[in-house]
Amino acid sequence: MFQELIKKSYNLDLVYLLKMIDEQYDVQPLYEDSMKIAALYQSLIRKGLITKDEEKLTTVGKSLLEYVRNSEDNKIVKRKPITTDFEEWWKNYPTTDTWSLDRHKFKGTRALRRGKEECRRKFKAIIEEGDYTAQQLTKALKYEVDVKVQRSIKERKNIMSFMQGSITYLNQRTFEAFIELMDQEKDNPPESASGPTDI
Repeated sequence: MFQELIKKSYNLDLVYLLKMIDEQYDVQPLYEDSMKIAALYQSLIRKGLITKDEEKLTTVGKSLLEYVRNSEDNKIVKRKPITTDFEEWWKNYPTTDTWSLDRHKFKGTRALRRGKEECRRKFKAIIEEGDYTAQQLTKALKYEVDVKVQRSIKERKNIMSFMQGSITYLNQRTFEAFIELMDQEKDNPPESASGPTDI
């Protein structure tokens, strides 16, 4: 067990501090009074074991504690999002607010899909928090686009122009509201517009 921890650059001080955070111990006074503990705390954030803002364990942090509890495992499993999950989400994000569906065509004025690497980092951080899966984020995005397309057709104006840029969408966690809406509408799904949508 210790060899595997050393291979991954985890020391017991780091694991102990992570365990304290997991048990909701207030570690702020500790790292404010000690440079060593402050450095350990920053290591937890840098290594992706806790979230930056909320002192909450990520999936990687939970996996590390599970490994320490269950020392029969030979390796520490790092549950990181697969690049293809982000690529799937990225592919589904509208490039601009211009779109067409059958005979309906709406002209837009701006690019929506920008900052791919910044989006990739934010997407990864959201997934590692463990509250949402990559599939949920992609479904929420598709759902939002579908709702905006339907409203555009119904109201005869381009509602896609209200779609946020990709990095703003992730930073402001807009997907959360649409995940909730999808959960509420599971039993009564909205009718989808027929035909392919080119966005």
